[in-house]
Amino acid sequence: MRPQEPFSSSRLMCLRGTLLAAKRKAGAWSTWRPRARGQRGRWDEKDLAAPTGPATACGRKRAPRGTARSPPSAGPLPRSLPRAPVAARTRLPLIRASLRSSPGLGRSKEAVAPAPIGELVPSSFLAAVVDALDLGSPVVISPSLSGMYSLPFLTAPGSQLRGYVPVAPICTDKINAADYASVKTSTLIVYGDQDPMGLTSFEHLKQLPNHRVLVMEGAGHPCYLDKPEEWHTGLLDFLQGLA
Repeated sequence: MRPQEPFSSSRLMCLRGTLLAAKRKAGAWSTWRPRARGQRGRWDEKDLAAPTGPATACGRKRAPRGTARSPPSAGPLPRSLPRAPVAARTRLPLIRASLRSSPGLGRSKEAVAPAPIGELVPSSFLAAVVDALDLGSPVVISPSLSGMYSLPFLTAPGSQLRGYVPVAPICTDKINAADYASVKTSTLIVYGDQDPMGLTSFEHLKQLPNHRVLVMEGAGHPCYLDKPEEWHTGLLDFLQGLA
């Protein structure tokens, strides 16, 4: 049996962020209350109609004492998509697909995949995820293998997507021209110029009527890791245009 890992400070902050995120959804917010000099501050719950500051990600530095802030989010982003600066984030709901969370892979190996790798997954799969998480009209960021999940959801009749960010996804050749042409969702097509798969996927994705393109020079397949600053700048500019 694998020994239990000790509770590090970062892990405790993530656990606290998970609990506070649940309280936030229920309408209970927390503010930081300072104590006398030389003593630790504490978190006090207080019902507020709206947050008093920008959302703070789990594991970030605390705000100065005496400053009210909204509670941390439920946890860190997947490592495949680098974290953006706090001040520049938007409040649009995002779905970030990655190999670490896809059914049958990464941390979800025990889950049964809804389709074999390389085959399109019914759009009802992501629709159920969006409904279960109460995301409304989210933005989907879809790199590589996750294209088998995101593309059917994008092209489904009456798609509820606010925006779509494909990063050299697979299965772009399995969508016909008529389905691409019917999509009205704003799209940011991203790929590295050193990635043959990115160029291949772009040849199909460029059939989307409402799209723009971000090509990262000198970047490979995981272009968001090769050029993180360029990735964040382009992504945040796109998201702010949707807000």
